[in-house]
Amino acid sequence: MLYSLDHRVIFPYTLIMLPKSWPIISSRLERAFRIFSLRMDRACSPLTGAEHDFVVLESVPWVNVIPLTQAEEVILVRQYRHGTREVTLEIPGGLVEAADTPLAAAKRELLEETGYRGETWIDLGYVHPNPAIQNNRCHTFLSLEAMQAGPQALDEKEDIAVLLRPLADIPRLIREGEITHALVVAAFWHFFMEYRSSAS
Repeated sequence: MLYSLDHRVIFPYTLIMLPKSWPIISSRLERAFRIFSLRMDRACSPLTGAEHDFVVLESVPWVNVIPLTQAEEVILVRQYRHGTREVTLEIPGGLVEAADTPLAAAKRELLEETGYRGETWIDLGYVHPNPAIQNNRCHTFLSLEAMQAGPQALDEKEDIAVLLRPLADIPRLIREGEITHALVVAAFWHFFMEYRSSAS
C-alpha cells in the first residue's frame, strides 16, 4: 500500500508487473572465434512492441576448481590476463570441450595447469558469468586431497605459476583485492557459504 506524507492511502494496492521473455524475431551468427561466437539477435519488447538488436557472446560452458590439499592449502595460479593487462591470482579453470563433461574438464584443467590431481570431487554448482551478453555457464568443483601428480602441461599461450596459500587466507585475499576475478570470488562464495557452512 502507498501512503502520502499525512499517511492517507493513495492507492489501495500496488501492482507489480513481472518482466516477460522477449520473442526472438531473427538470430544470426556474425563471426566465430576459438573461444566464443558473436551472435546478433533481433527481439521484440513485450512492453512496447518495438524491435531491438542485441549482441550475444555464445560460448561453451566453463569450469573452475577449488583444489584443497590435505593440509587445507588452496592451489592457486598466477597468470597474465590480456583483458585487464594484469597478472591475476586465480584458481585453475578453463573450457568444457565438446567431448567433455564439466567434471572431466575440471579434472583435466587442474592437472594441466598445476600438475595436481584430486582424490575426491564435489560439484559446488554453477553461475551465469554475464547473462546480459553471454549464454554460457561456469561450473565450480571442489577437489579434495589434491596431490602433485606430475609437471604442468601448458600450451604455447600459457605461462602459469602455481602457489599454495592457506584456505583461511582466502577471505582476506578477496577483501584486500588480491583476488579480483568475479568467477573465482563466486566459486569461493559457493564454498564458504554453502559447502563449508553445511559441512560444519
